[in-house]
Amino acid sequence: MPRMSASRKPELLRATAASQLQVVSRAQLAASGYDRDFIRRAIQGHRWQQLGLAILLHAGEPTQGQREWATILSAPGLAALTGRTAARRHGLKRFDAEVIDVLVPARALPVPLPGVRWHRSQRFDEFDIHPALRPPTVQRARAFVDAAQWTPSGRIACALLAAAVQQRRTSVQMLRREVQLAGPIRHRRHILAVLADVEGGADSLAEIDFTKLARQAGLPPPLRQAIRLDASGRRRYLDVDFGTFSVEVDGGVHLQVLTAIDDAKRQIDLTLVGQRILRFPSIVVRTEPEYVVTKLRAAAHVFGLPGR
Repeated sequence: MPRMSASRKPELLRATAASQLQVVSRAQLAASGYDRDFIRRAIQGHRWQQLGLAILLHAGEPTQGQREWATILSAPGLAALTGRTAARRHGLKRFDAEVIDVLVPARALPVPLPGVRWHRSQRFDEFDIHPALRPPTVQRARAFVDAAQWTPSGRIACALLAAAVQQRRTSVQMLRREVQLAGPIRHRRHILAVLADVEGGADSLAEIDFTKLARQAGLPPPLRQAIRLDASGRRRYLDVDFGTFSVEVDGGVHLQVLTAIDDAKRQIDLTLVGQRILRFPSIVVRTEPEYVVTKLRAAAHVFGLPGR
């Protein structure tokens, strides 16, 4: 066995590796006294392996966390996980990342890496990084808004932000502030509208938009907040009533379990006295208006809406 070089500092390397899931940069190895020849021999001898521009200090299958560390250590300077990668680290469920999203400053020129998506930003500095998460990860609101704007489907982008609030990972106020700071991002109009739905309030923007869609479908003006009696004689309010059928628009808060149960019970009671009710999530009204228009026309045909 070769004698250990006096310049090597294995204790320093162990401490660094322990804090980074056994992934280190070449600069960190050099600071611990391990030169290029040693690294090359360790890789060729299948004791270590290269991940991106970083080194994993074992030859086994890398974990997701090790891949994320390797990506951060491969960046040319300041970098942080963002998008769905960061959203998962902040506890968001059911929106898995297909790639590792990493934020770097606008002038950075990172090397292309398989499975990594680099995002260069004019408004990224050390204050955007969460102080407690490792590897470096952007703050909660930025992670969720970045994840939404990089999602191709507007419907899924809005659902992601609604889930972030309903899973208590962040607040509507923090998300709205981040959207304002981000400027002209993709899905911006839909995102702000859905955040208003999730927040709730006396005025339902979804219902106002829905009336416009009904007009596009060629239906007569509906009665809003119509009163109907259920089988027990209780007064029930319906968002939109066309006479032969009614429509309920579910805002973001309707995705909460207790509210969803109450809504389902109310619809059952009304169905039992002959009410025909279509339900549209507000996210669908916002992001898929052509779908809503098509279904309204179909309902008018099936239910024989007079005067159409």
